[in-house]
Amino acid sequence: MPQLARRMGRAKPSAIMLVAEKARQLKAQGRDIISFSIGVPNFLPGAHVYEAARIALERDSGQYGSNRGTDALLDAFLKHIESAGLTGYTRAHCATGIGAKHVLYNLCEALLDEGDGFAFATPYWTTYVDIGEIVGARIQLLPCPPEQDYKLVPDQLEAALASKPKIFLFNNPANPTGMVYTREEISALADVVARHPDTWIITDDIYHRMVFDGVGYHNFLHARPELRERVIFVDSLSKTYGMPGWRVGFMAGPEAVARAVTTLNSNHITNVPEVATAAAIAAFDGPQDVPAAKVVEFQARRDQVMAALESIPGLVCPMPRGAFYAFPDVSVAFGRTHTPTGLRIESDVDLCNALLEAKGVACVPGSAFGEPRALRISYTCPEAQLAPGLQRFREFFAELA
Repeated sequence: MPQLARRMGRAKPSAIMLVAEKARQLKAQGRDIISFSIGVPNFLPGAHVYEAARIALERDSGQYGSNRGTDALLDAFLKHIESAGLTGYTRAHCATGIGAKHVLYNLCEALLDEGDGFAFATPYWTTYVDIGEIVGARIQLLPCPPEQDYKLVPDQLEAALASKPKIFLFNNPANPTGMVYTREEISALADVVARHPDTWIITDDIYHRMVFDGVGYHNFLHARPELRERVIFVDSLSKTYGMPGWRVGFMAGPEAVARAVTTLNSNHITNVPEVATAAAIAAFDGPQDVPAAKVVEFQARRDQVMAALESIPGLVCPMPRGAFYAFPDVSVAFGRTHTPTGLRIESDVDLCNALLEAKGVACVPGSAFGEPRALRISYTCPEAQLAPGLQRFREFFAELA
């Protein structure tokens, strides 16, 4: 029979979704499962978003929409990013997609030829590698271990950009670590970027409204406005507004790049659906009380998670200051045995499997993100589950011998 395309040999299902599916299956079997696995915000948008969607349904045109995004949607997005200090953009600098993941894929299709360099820090969001491999890029990983707080440093970036990768992808706040770069750190990295004009810079900043401790959100363009002809900002409704299933993503960058993404949309998706467009406009233009309250709530949850992790001897976790993840180095457990079950822990995968089997707690192994000494905790589970889940986590480590 005919064969699949060779690129499908490079395509892999999401490791995060595999863990989430296993947890769902166990729960369906009657197991008491608490999931710290999938990165969904687990809250719903304000009532005004649903009202806008209802009105859009009543007024549905039944027609195709704009490949770039409607003028009203682009205007709402421009207003949204202006409040983050990203000014001077017009509709011609923007494009939309079916979620930020789709926008990132389109950007890689538009900017990378087979064999082009694609550089980003480790730990990374799993999809970065997946997209890079599908489009045939030469992936260049920049290891950022817990000893340097999972953050890139200027000398490291200087060495990486000296090889002239076509794209440097930067994630701030970061998934899976929750790390947030300070103004000074961004400025130092921007100085490096400015010295390497042959590289596109994509800033995947979909968590930029979820920043704690007064650190603030900072972009390379704040430090070096002259980089705007190479910097592409990516955003999404999913995390800030509790709308991951609505699938609306955005980019702002050079006009040529936005035009390329729009062209790809014309072949891939045609347009963001009318109802999702109306909901997105309402999310951006309407009351911001729900997302603002969630930032306060997630910071309090972060504190609860960190208190639990810090109580476990030998476990190390740099302080996350954004998003809703903690990424502890759990290598203290390697080479040990979980006494009640007899399960031997030799790796992050062993640990996550044993934790799920013994305690009903689902986490994602750090190797899925390029850091096999760690695991990711997403602390957006229902409030009533957080403390019991953390208690089970502590009990598991206490039972290791």
